[in-house]
Amino acid sequence: MNFVSLLLHYDDCYVSNHCVMSSVFSNKHVGGGNHMKKKRHVEIAGAGFSGLTAAIAFTNRGWSVRVHEASEVLRELGAGLFIWDNGLRVFRVIGAYDEVMTGSHQAPFYETRRQGKVIAKNAFGIDAGCQMVTLTRPHLYNAIKNAAFRAGVEIVTSSRVAAATPEGELITEKGDRLKADLVIGADGVKSNVRDSLRIPTERKIFADGVTRVLAQRPAHMRGGEWENILDLWAVPEKSLRILYVPCSETEVYLAMMSPRTNAITTAVPVNKDVWIDAIPEMAPIIHSLGDQGRFNAYEMTRARDWSAGRVALIGDCAHAMPPTLGQGVGCAVMNALALSAILDETETIEEGLALWEKRERPLTDKTQAESCNIAETRRLQEGNTIRAADETFATAKHVPTGSDRQPV
Repeated sequence: MNFVSLLLHYDDCYVSNHCVMSSVFSNKHVGGGNHMKKKRHVEIAGAGFSGLTAAIAFTNRGWSVRVHEASEVLRELGAGLFIWDNGLRVFRVIGAYDEVMTGSHQAPFYETRRQGKVIAKNAFGIDAGCQMVTLTRPHLYNAIKNAAFRAGVEIVTSSRVAAATPEGELITEKGDRLKADLVIGADGVKSNVRDSLRIPTERKIFADGVTRVLAQRPAHMRGGEWENILDLWAVPEKSLRILYVPCSETEVYLAMMSPRTNAITTAVPVNKDVWIDAIPEMAPIIHSLGDQGRFNAYEMTRARDWSAGRVALIGDCAHAMPPTLGQGVGCAVMNALALSAILDETETIEEGLALWEKRERPLTDKTQAESCNIAETRRLQEGNTIRAADETFATAKHVPTGSDRQPV
């Protein structure tokens, strides 16, 4: 197979097959830690948020990098998300920060309403002691993707990874066996990399889930209270919730939560009458919805080990979590950046991977556990009680390993 660097068409995200091949396995010496090393090579499975972040971070530290994406095009689908200070610090390092911030939203308050009555209103984001932005998933993906192309990352599309070996070999579905100093699995919850290594993995599906939709904000729902994040509950009668999240001046993300066993409230297209009856404040937006949306149950995936031999796991294949703290992406990109930094400290890949997991995993495990608890108990219906001084806010305020490095 002829692996080539890929050029992006920025309008529609299609990829050209014409570009100069990067130098792989060259003998150029680069600095790393306190000693000189030969240029090392990493093969990465998955061109999502964590895979591209890792690719940029390793490229900036002198590694040769190749990313394999199963899809034909580089495009992120989905609705909206939260990025806290910890994630924003990572994006500064990889050169995506300015594009992330341009056009994103910073809500001044998080307001909880039950049956239409305000029960809590808390300063949110920078006024609470920690910066937070909301934006669409395509917005974030384009920012990271564009940073990857500026860094010269090599990406191969239509390249589905089948497996990896502890010896540092990535195997594609076409049968290519690609040797590397390091292999990274960033290939999601149903990771072929993780499963091929037979790493024991715990998975849990919760009682609730969300239908995620992006919609346009009507003119009268811009400014004032409509700039806040609104957490709207219809409980206990209907056990329904809509999280209203402005993502830009004109776009809003709705996370429409309901029990996953309720066929009426999990239906896509959404059942407008049922949802408007439960949460009438959202009627103008719900009326405008077409057939968009996707329902996903809340779930958790926890790999027993984050590495095997010379293979590392990052993102959802290692530690998927419910979106209740808005830290799924934040933890993924933090761990990707930390991996590149810590491997510069050690003589061997295996030593580096052990040190990386020892240092970084406790915070991710704690964040995942807290996210699961919120999903299981529905405790946010009593009001968002998370404050900057709380222990549960520690992840958002965390300074990621490697974030002291200046952008390249």
